[in-house]
Amino acid sequence: MGDFRAKLGVEGGGYYYYGICTAGGMLSAGATHLAVTPLDVLKVNMQVNPIRFPSIASGLNILWKEEGPSSLWRGWSGKLFGYGVQGGFKFGLYEFFKKQYTDMLADESQSVVFFLSSASAQVFADVALCPFEAVKVRVQTQPHFAKGLSDGFPKLYAREGIAGFYKGLLPLWGRNLPFSMIMFTTFEHSVDLIYRKFVQRRKEECSRTQQLGVTCAAGYTAGAVGTIISNPADNIVSSLYNKKANTVVQAAKNIGLVNLFTRSLPIRVALVGPVVTLQWFFYDSIKVLNGLPTSGGHSRAIEQGV
Repeated sequence: MGDFRAKLGVEGGGYYYYGICTAGGMLSAGATHLAVTPLDVLKVNMQVNPIRFPSIASGLNILWKEEGPSSLWRGWSGKLFGYGVQGGFKFGLYEFFKKQYTDMLADESQSVVFFLSSASAQVFADVALCPFEAVKVRVQTQPHFAKGLSDGFPKLYAREGIAGFYKGLLPLWGRNLPFSMIMFTTFEHSVDLIYRKFVQRRKEECSRTQQLGVTCAAGYTAGAVGTIISNPADNIVSSLYNKKANTVVQAAKNIGLVNLFTRSLPIRVALVGPVVTLQWFFYDSIKVLNGLPTSGGHSRAIEQGV
C-alpha cells in the first residue's frame, strides 16, 4: 500500500493525495453544514425579514411555534449536497493550487501562495454551489416554494431558467472569496504559530491527537476572522435571492452600511466558527485515517528539505 501511495504522489501532490483531500472536503463540509441547518434557516430569515426575526432567541421561537419544528430543517438537502460539492472542490483544489503556486512563485511569500490558492479553488467551488444555494435560500424563506432540491430545481428552472440558478454568483463570490482567502491563510499561519510559539515542537514530533487539537484551535480562529470579513456579502446574497433587490448596489443601499456588517453577524459567528472548526477536524481526521499528515504547519524551508 505504501508503494502504491508513493507512486501516486502522496507527499508531492498526486492523484491519491488530491482524491483523499477532495473526498475529505465533501464529507466534512456536507456533514457539518447539515448539522447546523436550523441555525442557517434562522440566519437567512433574519437577513431577509429583520423586523419579524430581530434576534436569535425570538426567531427560533417564532419558527418553532408558527411553522413547527420541521421548519428548522428546511433546505437540509441543499446544505448537505450543495456544500458537500463545494467542500470537495474547495479543499481538493486548494491543495492542488497550493502545490502549483508554490512551484511557480518560489520567491513570493507564503501568504501570497495561500491567497491565490484559496481564491482559485473558491471560484470553481462556488460555481458548483450556486444552483444548490439558489434553491436552498428560497426553500428556507418561502415555505410554499418547494420542499427541497428534487422539486425546487425544476420549479426554479421553469420560472427563471438557467439564469435563476446563477443570479447570486457574483455576490456569492463576493462573500466566499474573501472568506476563503482569509480563512485558509489564517488557518495556515495559525497552525504554524501554535507549533512554534505554544507547542514548541515540529508537527511530526506531536501525536495525532495533539495535531488534531492544533487543527481545531486554528480552525476556529480562521472561521471567526473569515466570518466578519464576509458578512456584508452574505447579507446581499440573501437579499438578491429573495428579490428584495435586483442589483448588488440596490441591495447594499436597502440594507444600509452599518447593517451590512452587523445584521445576522452574531448568529453567523455562532454558526460559522464551530462549522469551520468541525470541517477542519473531520477533514484532517480523514487524512490521518488514510495515512496522510494533518494540514498546515509546514514552512517552505521544511517542505523543500532545507
